[in-house]
Amino acid sequence: MKTDRRHFMGPIAGMAAVASTSLGASGSAMPQVELPGCGIKMSRLGFGTGTVGGLTKQSVWAKRNGNKKASMSSAEAEQLFLQSYDRGITFFDLAEAYGTHGFCRDALKKVPREKVALMTKFWWRAQSQTPGKLSVREREQFARDAFERYLRELNTDYIDMLLLHLLEEPSWTEEMKPYMEVFSAYKERGLIKTLGCSCHSYGAMETAATSSWVDVLLARINPEGIRCDGNAEAVLKVLRRAKEQGTFVIGMKIYGAGKLVPDRDACMKFAQECGVLDALTLGMSSVEQLNENLSLFSKYPAA
Repeated sequence: MKTDRRHFMGPIAGMAAVASTSLGASGSAMPQVELPGCGIKMSRLGFGTGTVGGLTKQSVWAKRNGNKKASMSSAEAEQLFLQSYDRGITFFDLAEAYGTHGFCRDALKKVPREKVALMTKFWWRAQSQTPGKLSVREREQFARDAFERYLRELNTDYIDMLLLHLLEEPSWTEEMKPYMEVFSAYKERGLIKTLGCSCHSYGAMETAATSSWVDVLLARINPEGIRCDGNAEAVLKVLRRAKEQGTFVIGMKIYGAGKLVPDRDACMKFAQECGVLDALTLGMSSVEQLNENLSLFSKYPAA
């Protein structure tokens, strides 16, 4: 995974002192939102750990791309998790593909589990690029094995948000059906609180916006449409439709995967004022980035 994914191009110096008073200890000033149907509350701003995953030895992507040298240790990643929590962030955006379950598990030893909301993502392509060629039974077992592993890796009894990761086909509900049925069964048992998907095409997002299975939709959105599934107005149109269905919408790629960092002020303003996002997730790989994100987040309160 590219290390500029959803984060700043290098630390932004001098922001710690400016932002240190923007939000206090956990929950003291950070706006809270509630996940649909389960009563779980979390911070509106989430810590996206994809960036950190790319900087640590745990990252699946880094290993596949030959990046065996990590520039951040697991201990440093754990500390960033705890510093985010201390500043009021209780929503943590994880994924199997990021390789960030480990440092989250270690940080949770020092944080009450019920005080945080964990979102992780099922990487169905780890089984096959074309699941339709596999039997229903094979796909179901793969989903069960993956979910049980997530519980062990995070040392938790439940997952707050479980998403199908990186959907591109408009007809994804057919191909993903065996996985969806397995996760629905876990939801009925209370082991998953909400279900959803992250979309990487306009058609897939349109399908998600009207799917009754989707409680949570993670969508790419920024004012310039950079690394999104359409221009800003086209994306907003679909997300408004999702909101009408009662879907909880989380924005990602707020800074255009790093390409809009120079315009991050305008990007945060757009995300906070566009009227469709229940929450947003931002990649952070340093305390300086954490501080600036909190400062901008406080500068533009959501409508």
